[in-house]
Amino acid sequence: MPIKYVNRKEQIYYLHQGMTKTGKPKYFFSMKNEGHVVEAMPKGYEIYENPNAQVFLRKVQPKIISDEERSTVEEGIKKFSSLESYQIDIKKETITVYTADQDVNLLSELLNFGSKDKLREAQNRLLKSISYSPMLQFILIDEQKRIFITQRYCFLGRIDDWIDIGNQGTLQELVKNYVKHLGQESFFELH
Repeated sequence: MPIKYVNRKEQIYYLHQGMTKTGKPKYFFSMKNEGHVVEAMPKGYEIYENPNAQVFLRKVQPKIISDEERSTVEEGIKKFSSLESYQIDIKKETITVYTADQDVNLLSELLNFGSKDKLREAQNRLLKSISYSPMLQFILIDEQKRIFITQRYCFLGRIDDWIDIGNQGTLQELVKNYVKHLGQESFFELH
């Protein structure tokens, strides 16, 4: 039975194995169920889906950010922001919040599907097709005390990079102070 993965856009990917120039195995996902399809997960690897639904096989990552910390960000977004479409990604000591590049509600209103059922179906389809951009990061800087710093993405042509905003603090404090700015003009004033 081949290893397959269904991403958030409901696309099916199959794990394949190839070879590097030096003869070592390399792994990749493809939507094709032909070629050298892998039937067992390679030891020490895990499936990773990024916020834009691309699927990769990567080495198992050490767990630095706890499930509780991820939940703190998720709950904070729901409580303090007006975002409806977002993704949270965790890599090493960084929690990154991605926001939708498109406004699903506005798009579905513009298309004016008529009935509520058709509108809901259109919104679900649109949610599967939107793309996301990284906007806000919480970076763990003290593992013992669980102290974080916050960064936002800066879109000035000469910068286009992450910039520090505010002071360091607990994740709960930083989430409360900064997620409310996501999707708002005030976000671009944070520095």
